[in-house]
Amino acid sequence: MKAKITAFSAFTAAVLLTVSARAQQGLVKMTPVNFSQVQINDAFWSPRINTVTTVTIPVCINQTEVITPRIRNFEKVARKQGEKHEGIYYDDSDVYKALEAIAYSLKNHPDPKLEAKADEWIDKIAAAQLPDGYLNTYYTLSGIDKRWTDMEKHEDYNAGHLIEAAVAYYNTTGKRKLLDVAMRVADNIDATFKQKDLHWVSGHEEIELALVKLYKATGKSKYLDLADWYLQQRGHGYGKGAIWTNSDMGEKYCQDDVPVKDQKQIEGHAVRAMYLYTGAADVGAAKNDPGYLTSMNHVWEDVVFRNMYITGGIGSSGSNEGFTTDFDLPNSSAYCETCASVGMVIWNERMNLLTGNAKYVDILEKSLYNGALDGLSLSGDRFFYGNPLASANNYQRSEWFGTACCPSNIARLVESLGDYIYASSANDIWVNLFVGSSTTIPLKNGKVELKQETGYPWNGQIKLTIGSSSAGKFPLHVRIPGWANNNPASGTTYRFTDKSDSTVNLSLNGKPVKYTLDNGYAVISSNWKKGDVLTLNLPMPVRMVAATDSIRANRNKVALQRGPLIYCVEQLNDAGTKQSFIIPDNVAFSTSFNKDLLNGIVTIKANVPVIKPSEDGKSVKTEQGEITAIPYYSWANRGHSQMDVWLPAKVSAVSLKASKDDN
Repeated sequence: MKAKITAFSAFTAAVLLTVSARAQQGLVKMTPVNFSQVQINDAFWSPRINTVTTVTIPVCINQTEVITPRIRNFEKVARKQGEKHEGIYYDDSDVYKALEAIAYSLKNHPDPKLEAKADEWIDKIAAAQLPDGYLNTYYTLSGIDKRWTDMEKHEDYNAGHLIEAAVAYYNTTGKRKLLDVAMRVADNIDATFKQKDLHWVSGHEEIELALVKLYKATGKSKYLDLADWYLQQRGHGYGKGAIWTNSDMGEKYCQDDVPVKDQKQIEGHAVRAMYLYTGAADVGAAKNDPGYLTSMNHVWEDVVFRNMYITGGIGSSGSNEGFTTDFDLPNSSAYCETCASVGMVIWNERMNLLTGNAKYVDILEKSLYNGALDGLSLSGDRFFYGNPLASANNYQRSEWFGTACCPSNIARLVESLGDYIYASSANDIWVNLFVGSSTTIPLKNGKVELKQETGYPWNGQIKLTIGSSSAGKFPLHVRIPGWANNNPASGTTYRFTDKSDSTVNLSLNGKPVKYTLDNGYAVISSNWKKGDVLTLNLPMPVRMVAATDSIRANRNKVALQRGPLIYCVEQLNDAGTKQSFIIPDNVAFSTSFNKDLLNGIVTIKANVPVIKPSEDGKSVKTEQGEITAIPYYSWANRGHSQMDVWLPAKVSAVSLKASKDDN
């Protein structure tokens, strides 16, 4: 078990002072610009969104209603003929996550046939709802008298994903049928537990964040109160009746050992933790309760400072799909579930919205471009459940899984990318992610049309154009990524082995512009007018990353990073014995864009000492050879391969030569 953390960091202290000062005026610093108000036209992301729409979602539909019995279970309930449930007790959730992905997709690519398919599913879901509002095919078909008797059976987890799908579909189409179903489900839970003052702990968190979404969509405060009630159930021994408490993992597995506001360290199942902490951040913001944010910052530091992979992946152990001890971050056995990286994106967005601090978006970006995106093949029809950082030619993506949470989860994340790009308050606009897009943002004094153009993540050139503005003077906050300021991640777990002298350049209408730095953002306050162009240039040299010696697996090794992307060296199966090499001090890297490789990527190349067998096979020799590194998210797309993120190195006093860079 992890030792209790007693140190109180300066960062946490500063955040708490900020929280205290903000308590009188509300915790929320800013709100996201909704995906439905953002039009994405980006060279990197648009093809991926299109692939999810045209390939991944059809795969999810086919698996859901043809190959597996997920939709069939809803049909059985509606027929009322005593048929048996097929599959796993949480399979309903995969239907809902697929529907949520479809909802986002219909915004990105309107499609009457796909919308009709969604409406068909919604009709079947509604037909399976019981008169009192209860909706769960497993218990309805397997014994309704046993409902709400086992906290681990994911009843409210399924309900949470239903609610998220309903809100997303309503936001896209304006149709209320699924939203009305979701409200009746939430009302049933409220009547069953909260109104009767009965204790209940959800085995798999998700309902908490979903109820806040339902509150925001409907304006009904009872859903927010129910979310808060769920959070307050944890850590008081109310979960003793659940199956998980009879296992070796105990209450820590589902974050039920201490009350949420008292939690200071990450533990247990990684996905459950991410959903719980997202819900806590949401409730804390909506209820103006700094107690939740206090806890969330403690836990966030524990995750990022001691329990996060360089890819932004979390959860090192497959035995509990989660966390073990601090700095236990093996590479080849890394679990790093795709859903956990999706959760890191969601949670860090909420923390950013609460605090206005860009360091949360730095982690969001790291998880998005590396840990999460790795879970989806370039073809869109193969998936990783876990995402290791090393492979000995024995790990490949799969067509589907028995527990199929990851395919629909990564699909809904990619389709909802628009949720994470921009944020605003009454008077300010924030640019969080560098994605080619356009949006119209209402401020207190008027609307602002904003267009973003960029070659990110292949180059760091970002152009923001004001299409029109009736808002007059307002501050525009543009994130300056931590990696552009010699910081690969918050804390001291990871560091660049050199210090780059490259500078960030910011100009307005072709001339240098004055700005202030605030919480990781360049803030430009101007009387903005139509046609104003703000240009940001983020240099992208190749950087070597070293890990703290506390991570034993990474001692005497380096990882390669360029911009937001972590790289790996992949050796295809037909290349023979695994190549042995060392990254020396003062290595020179070159980069180039290859449009024909892996759907178009920037590769990193270097000449390094390669160890090979001698001609007689009795000894080894060292000679110069070339290695090629590719973005981590792109590996395992060319057949079986060996792969490493962390590379053997001699880094006693590294100072990189200038890269032959295309940026």
